[in-house]
Amino acid sequence: MAKRAHVFISGKVQGVYYRSYAEDAARRLGIRGWIRNLRDGRVEAVFEGEDEAVEEMIRWCWQGSPMSRVDEVEVEWEPYRGEFQDFSIRYRY
Repeated sequence: MAKRAHVFISGKVQGVYYRSYAEDAARRLGIRGWIRNLRDGRVEAVFEGEDEAVEEMIRWCWQGSPMSRVDEVEVEWEPYRGEFQDFSIRYRY
């Protein structure tokens, strides 16, 4: 069964390679979607994939990159859309 999560990560998550490490983790888990920085200092992501892979990706969000400090991970569950072919870093807000 596939699922979709819209995620917002707070803490020291910009300027610490969080998105790059997340991209590696997502590709390893077969997750499709995207990740980007927000102007307010958070990171936003959309993950689509098999149930367990999405759950594992959300657990990864709490760990983050070696230099990050994650204070909060907000998850909004959305209907699966299957709209992505891969996982990418978005560079615009």
